[in-house]
Amino acid sequence: MSNTAKQSAPVNVLHAVAGYDKALMQQKALYQSGSDFNEQNGAVKNTVAKLHPKRIQLRVSEVIKETPSTVTLRLVSKGKPLPPFQAGQYINLFVNIDGTDTARPYAISSAPQQRDYYDLTIKRVEGGFVSNHLIDDVKQGDSFESSGPMGTFYHNPLFHGDDLVFIAGGSGIAPARAMIEDMAQNKFVERKAQQKMHLIYTSSYQDDVIFADEVKQLEQQHDFLTVTWIITRPQAGYQGRTGRLTVETLTELLGDDTAALQNKMYYVCGPTAFHDHCEMLLRDLKIKARRVRIECNGPPKNPQNLPGWPANVKAEDVITVTIKGQGEFQARVDEPLLNSMERHGFSAENACRSGECSLCRVKVLQGEVFNPKEAKLRSTDEAYGWCHSCVAFPLSDIEIMI
Repeated sequence: MSNTAKQSAPVNVLHAVAGYDKALMQQKALYQSGSDFNEQNGAVKNTVAKLHPKRIQLRVSEVIKETPSTVTLRLVSKGKPLPPFQAGQYINLFVNIDGTDTARPYAISSAPQQRDYYDLTIKRVEGGFVSNHLIDDVKQGDSFESSGPMGTFYHNPLFHGDDLVFIAGGSGIAPARAMIEDMAQNKFVERKAQQKMHLIYTSSYQDDVIFADEVKQLEQQHDFLTVTWIITRPQAGYQGRTGRLTVETLTELLGDDTAALQNKMYYVCGPTAFHDHCEMLLRDLKIKARRVRIECNGPPKNPQNLPGWPANVKAEDVITVTIKGQGEFQARVDEPLLNSMERHGFSAENACRSGECSLCRVKVLQGEVFNPKEAKLRSTDEAYGWCHSCVAFPLSDIEIMI
């Protein structure tokens, strides 16, 4: 080896990284000043709190009537900037109705690039406690508190790919709209050219199709988007596609190539009965579970009709719920435990209200509850008597600890 080679200093490739030399200089300055970095204590915690706040203070800036049964509440921050979110995520909106504190999760229907406001699109539920209040009583200027954005129902291009199918029913169009807007605003031209989304949107009536004009315009403007509209209860003379979604319909729309079908990523959002039906159809098409993402909209209705419900327990049966050290109340067995708790002035931290997030866990000390498949209980939960109260149904007199 030559003397020149021996004397040459090794090249540090990190010097080619933008900002590396500046960071080195700052490090040397800190060494010289003798800093112990105490001035940076809490910096990471404060950054995380900004990105993932536990609570957000919101104000209604606009109430937008979408259809006869649907409104969009446009919510702006009352102080700090709104945190970022992934298209498809939701916030849990806290409300007080006639003295009862409760909450409901709503998908953010606006695009994540829009940080001045969150749009929550709410469809009236027959007999619904919260949806009817939000649609009928809320006005511009009203204040709300919510959780930060959360949820796992979003497109992850690294794992999900770029060939997407979104099957939406009713207000299930809300997260789809956010995903479509997100894809439409993609600045990476090469990447955008690879993206495809087929939106299959079913609605009960022609006049109840949410975002109809907007989605049609997006389809005209962007090659990646294909939309199929289905009306399940059409009026006489309707010329479009009608009827309930079937395996035959899906293969007609998406093709019958098994390999191609299995390479797509499927998102399903709508009422409980709707996503259960879609899950069955995709299973019949041999789509692997890991290629299907389902966003549940609340607890199952009519739990007495679900597999595993005891034959001797009737939906109208009334039981006693005792909360250790706090009190007791009467409740019907077909009402989710969290709902009955809230109606009687008790609460548990909650977010998804569909069994996924586990924030509303309570410990069952005595008695029995029914846990549907939506509960997604961990093995340790089952072993030690914990349940997700938002989707748990008491089958007998129970005592719980919250």
